[in-house]
Amino acid sequence: MAAVRLGDVGNADAARFGKPLDDVRILAAEQMQALPFGTQLLTRFGAEVVKIEHPTTGESGRTSLPAITDPEGRKVGATYLRNNLNKRSVGIDLKTPRGRELFLELVPHFDVVAENFKSGTMERLGLGYDDVARVHPSVVYLSISGFGSGESPYRGWPAYASIAEAMSGLYEYQREPDHPPAVGSAGALGDTSAAIFGVIGVLAALRHRDRTGEGQYVDVAMLDSMVVMADIVPNFWSLGLERGGTSPTIFDGFKASDGWFVIQVSREHQFERLAKIIGHPEWVDDPRFAERAKWRDHIEDVFRPAIEEWASTLTKREACATLATAGIAAGPSNGAEDVVTDPHVAAHNMLVEVPRPDGVEQPVLVSGNPVKMSKLAEGPETRPPWTGEHTEEVLRAELGLSDNQLADLRAKGVIA
Repeated sequence: MAAVRLGDVGNADAARFGKPLDDVRILAAEQMQALPFGTQLLTRFGAEVVKIEHPTTGESGRTSLPAITDPEGRKVGATYLRNNLNKRSVGIDLKTPRGRELFLELVPHFDVVAENFKSGTMERLGLGYDDVARVHPSVVYLSISGFGSGESPYRGWPAYASIAEAMSGLYEYQREPDHPPAVGSAGALGDTSAAIFGVIGVLAALRHRDRTGEGQYVDVAMLDSMVVMADIVPNFWSLGLERGGTSPTIFDGFKASDGWFVIQVSREHQFERLAKIIGHPEWVDDPRFAERAKWRDHIEDVFRPAIEEWASTLTKREACATLATAGIAAGPSNGAEDVVTDPHVAAHNMLVEVPRPDGVEQPVLVSGNPVKMSKLAEGPETRPPWTGEHTEEVLRAELGLSDNQLADLRAKGVIA
């Protein structure tokens, strides 16, 4: 299996430099994937993240499927497991007055407050940016929501990744005529893109605070993020491809002996190399292919039969290796097992094994950190926390609460 064990350090030589965000503390009222993915990425740069969850049920990502069972017999879902490495969980019921007070008491101990509830939820709880900035003026406050906190006809709409992806134009751009949209064709891109832009916003706001001492509000909409991810849609429309469509390239999947591979040929010199490799050098002088704009007209009648005949005795990886050696961009269309066993994935520490507590031998696999820095150690990483696992530890350390005070809060259902 191409994965590192939880706690492994893949770049130990860099550990002596520390991590760039070692002094950054984040208080996150988060759920599902958009914000949790972003805060998990920040932990990999050294940030400390304290996650605020409902004291008994935890955040909604825990109820996703498939799931494992925690040591207390509770289900812990896949969405939660892949987005919450390296965090501590504090169980506080923010719907109670005392729970909201505890949250605001914690705020001054943190550099960043982050949330990804539906727009307006934190304001209704009295925990919006203005409320938090009153007790901590230099705070960086990040909100991620479907449609942002500004003006939008969709401001009250709930949203998951697929909704933002659909509204960005991505699905229609990819949809085959007379077929429904291929929903979720890019995974949870609506979530992860918003998370990445949220991380960029937080880092920029922290840099601004370092210079000026001022905090600020960082607002990221999933739909805005997806408009960027699907930037080709309005751009091509403005250039005359009114229904979308693809640029004049050979940009398709082709069949090999053991599966599919993808080629992208975008320039004439690449086309010439492709023609020679697959045994059709006459294409170079064929008037049908003289203009790049005409290539797409002949995918099915000329290029596909020829390319697939050439690849019929090759594996998808062999075909791609041959094409890549000639400078043609090609890659195998990988299934899950292909990814898990890929030598590049292993060499780059891009999968982390999280042992299961329920007796199942197969560990949970979580994506690694794609940002490689020469003075940043890979890991070590800690497992996702169980619901409210660190409640007493954090409230004692940050607020100085006594055993009696904690017991009283537990008895009233305010904390886990």
